[in-house]
Amino acid sequence: MTKPYRAVLPSVVSLLAALFLQNAPLAASTMAPIILAVDASEAPRKIFHARLSVPAPPGPLTLLYPKWIPGEHGPSGPIVDLASLTLRAGGHTIPWRRDTVDMFTFHCEVPPGATGVDVTLDYLSPAAADGFSAGASATSQLAVISWNQMLLYPAGAASDDLIYTASLKLPSGWKYGTALPVDKDDGQTVQFKPVSLTTLVDSPVLSGAIFRKIPLSPGTRPPHEIDMASDSWAALEMTPDQLAAHSRLVDEALALFGATHDREYHFLYTLSDHTAHFGLEHHESSDDRVPERTLIDEDTRRLHASLLPHEFVHSWNGKYRRPADLATPDYQKPMQSELLWVYEGLTDYLGYVLMARSGLETPEIFRQVMAHIASELAHRPGREWRPLVDTATAAQILYEAPRGWASLRRGTDFYREGVLIWLEADTIIRQQSKGQRSLDDFCRRFHGGASGPPLVKTYTAEDVYAALNEVSPYDWRGFFKSRVYDIAPRPPLGGIEASGWRLATSDKRPDYLKSLEAADKTIDLIDSIGCILKLGDEKGEAIVVDVVPGMAAAQAGVGPGMKLIAVNGRRFSAAGLRDALRATKGKGDGLELLIENAEYFRTCRLDYHEGEKYAVLERDAAKPDLLGAIIKPRSAKPAGH
Repeated sequence: MTKPYRAVLPSVVSLLAALFLQNAPLAASTMAPIILAVDASEAPRKIFHARLSVPAPPGPLTLLYPKWIPGEHGPSGPIVDLASLTLRAGGHTIPWRRDTVDMFTFHCEVPPGATGVDVTLDYLSPAAADGFSAGASATSQLAVISWNQMLLYPAGAASDDLIYTASLKLPSGWKYGTALPVDKDDGQTVQFKPVSLTTLVDSPVLSGAIFRKIPLSPGTRPPHEIDMASDSWAALEMTPDQLAAHSRLVDEALALFGATHDREYHFLYTLSDHTAHFGLEHHESSDDRVPERTLIDEDTRRLHASLLPHEFVHSWNGKYRRPADLATPDYQKPMQSELLWVYEGLTDYLGYVLMARSGLETPEIFRQVMAHIASELAHRPGREWRPLVDTATAAQILYEAPRGWASLRRGTDFYREGVLIWLEADTIIRQQSKGQRSLDDFCRRFHGGASGPPLVKTYTAEDVYAALNEVSPYDWRGFFKSRVYDIAPRPPLGGIEASGWRLATSDKRPDYLKSLEAADKTIDLIDSIGCILKLGDEKGEAIVVDVVPGMAAAQAGVGPGMKLIAVNGRRFSAAGLRDALRATKGKGDGLELLIENAEYFRTCRLDYHEGEKYAVLERDAAKPDLLGAIIKPRSAKPAGH
């Protein structure tokens, strides 16, 4: 079913019909837009004030706080940070009560003679950087406004059928970027045009005192731009090469999909050490938050090189084409996330491909990323009890799962494993068609179509299989069943092997892993002794993040949360640990680790004698290099030009 996002008032007939069927008493009250005024002038103090005027006839009224947030795939609406809720009608304060079962639902009674309810509330933006959009979103210099956090909406109507007229007051001198259409701007308060609640929630605003706009596709339609805000001007200095690569990203994405489904597109790029770090897709924008020095520090840049490509792909895969069970009519109906292996897995694969095609990273780094993903998934004993589909179905609880015992538990593996699965699908299409077709053809057929304003076109797994069969006849249902729905003790390495490469190990750390460790302050020894360490706050210690059951560290009694104090009798240091690990090769002594476990100390002796080991891709000269063909630029402005 194709469903447009409404950017103007829907027709009276369709609105009346929809509301009559869902909540007849509400129909008359929703003929006028809901007025929302957000005051962000105290954003540096991490508090936002909101006022709403909700038309409603006399009688019972139920107001809802958005619970299931699109793109976050879970009931992550930050209801705990809603404060100062007050309702008034007819010039008087009226009581409200929270539903005793659903904490996101509020009930009230509109008094006789009143034509609606005026609502005031505060949103308390947290200081803690953990989480997604409900994490830290404001500093002294910037703020990201996610509209779902600032409003209530009446029960009984779909979000497409509720019209909001929103305004935003910013701190003096702050600038902003958003895909939300602007009506007028007096320099401090921005008045937006009336849009559906769907469009409003899908259109965050990035604002700040230190702000820069960079057009990426001058003179083309639809326009694309990066809106950047940071805590320092130095962080916004994009080099000519970086600017050229981001411009090529737009060209490569358009060449891949062959059509657009937006009126304009904004990368809302927040560079700060004091906000949560993540990417969240929207149809005409993306909320992209990274450390402050991402454009300056090479290791940090490399770690986040695929973020903007990933979120940009979501405009086609996730927002335009969306699993039917994720296309809910409002923000209270639970989302069913089984098809995240398409929604996120395919997006992750295409994000890395576009990263390489656009020149945001080199072909060598792309191969190192593939090796790292394959190695990570190969050291997942949790594969023996949990099929990949369950990591998608259970995404809402796995997003917040701790990193400890991730190898045995499995996390949101549909992202990373999806990369390998869709790489294999790509190689199958190329081989079956003798190089005449590829996954690009599937993307153009499934996600392309005719260009135009935002639409939602839903799909099922059967639709995916059918579209793939139109590109290249194959047992696609059986292919995905064995890799997604069945227990698969081994990771899907068929795509790597069919593309002319094989997974191997080296005693030299790849550049990508060096950058990952430096930016994340970790030591990844998953391929050797089977553990990952996080550098501690105290000098001379590291904290065990995870261990792989059956490998040397776990067999010696090392577990998540323990602290590594010393290696072979000498106080821990990253360099010392690598020296000791290297010295084990061919020797019988192994490693001796002094471990602290909740104030108790013990010595763990590791029976390990293979030195340093890191995952790499090794060329198989007997096969053509399909991996190189996959990441070859497609647009008229290839990388390096």
